Amino acid sequence: MNLSLSHCFLAVDDHDKALAFYRDVLGLKVRNDVQFEGMRWVTVSPPSQPDLEIVLEPPSANPNASAADREAISELMAKGMLGRAVFQTGDCDATFERILTSGAEVVQEPMDQPYGVRDCAFRDPAGNLLRFTQRR
Repeated sequence: MNLSLSHCFLAVDDHDKALAFYRDVLGLKVRNDVQFEGMRWVTVSPPSQPDLEIVLEPPSANPNASAADREAISELMAKGMLGRAVFQTGDCDATFERILTSGAEVVQEPMDQPYGVRDCAFRDPAGNLLRFTQRR
């Protein structure tokens, strides 16, 4: 069996802010920007991984979610506890400095981890935790 990841999903509550971050700050390429039935999905990809699409979806994308589910999702997003992603970088410190200048919320400054990487962390505009790792 030969598997590869094609899509992953992050909930965002403001696609324009998300695009400004993922496209303009991180340098990801916009692959799709679709509106359907009052919702919007945007897919972005790292230039080096065009087959991997990160779908920036509305938190209410699941039509089967109850009102209580939607409220729980909103509460988790507000706490920054819903989505996570880890990006690999060749220079953690330079990546940190670039993202820092955007005004993104810093969660962790660059540091060497005992498991063999140097990493840092930020929150995107929707509160998703993003880590940036560099192999040592």
